[in-house]
This record gives sequence, structure tokens and C-alpha cells, in this order.
Amino acid sequence: MASTITNGTEHPPAKPIQLSFPLPRSPHTRIHMHLTVLTTSILLFLTTTAADTSSSGSPMGSFVYAMPNRTSPTAQPLSTALYTQSQTLDFATRLAKILARRTGKPTYVGNSISFAGAGLGGTVEEEMEGMGKVVEVVLAEVGRASQQEDGT
Repeated sequence: MASTITNGTEHPPAKPIQLSFPLPRSPHTRIHMHLTVLTTSILLFLTTTAADTSSSGSPMGSFVYAMPNRTSPTAQPLSTALYTQSQTLDFATRLAKILARRTGKPTYVGNSISFAGAGLGGTVEEEMEGMGKVVEVVLAEVGRASQQEDGT
């Protein structure tokens, strides 16, 4: 019997992965991640919550698209901001470029992370450690997804 095509391909729709982990230097502030790994691209949304704040939602942050530079793999990935908020644009752009380069897939990143509630108030070191942790977690999940796709 022929397989049913539900999303325009023979691949089943990807299930989103939702994770949460504490900021490296601020265990009371958590990064929440909504990741969808598709065969052709990655879609990632990020936000933060602090234990001492109300449960109100975060304002929408920046949304950035980055794709690997296929003509020169060692060159910077190409990126464009689809929706901008000045406070979150730089982090979203850097993260999208890193993930596009490391995975070789076009990457969409929606970012509303705020480091203001972090232990030192959002220093560069805290941002870099937070970004490193996000990259580490995303690459692990992309690896798992590609193993499942390959059937191993």
C-alpha cells in the first residue's frame, strides 16, 4: 500500500523537542527551548524565565534565518533578520550562524532570551556561556534526530 503524504513529502512530520535547563551561572534562571529538527532545516525558539518573576510571557524577540555558505564552506554563513528587537538581535544572529555552520542546515532562530536576571546582570561572559550551552544542547538533539532518521 502506498504511504500517505501529509506534509508534501514521504517523511513524517517532525515532532518538536521542548527542553529547559538553567543558565550556567544562574541556576534560578532557566532557558526554555522549542526545537524542531527537519530533514532540510532547523527551527529553534528560545526564551528565559526566572524563579522570582511572575508567570507572564516574554515579549517576542528577534527572528533570524541563517544558511550555510555552500560556495565556500569556511566562510561565514549568510543570515537575515526576519523580525528584529534590538535587545535580542545580536544573540539570535550569532546563534543562527553558529548552528547553520555546525549542522550544515538552514536555521531559523526565534530568541527572546534576557540575561538581565542572570547572576551578574547579563555580562558578556554570561551570554557566551548561555550561548555555548544552547549550542551544545541543540547539536546533541540534532545528532539524535539524524541517528533516528538513519534508523540507527
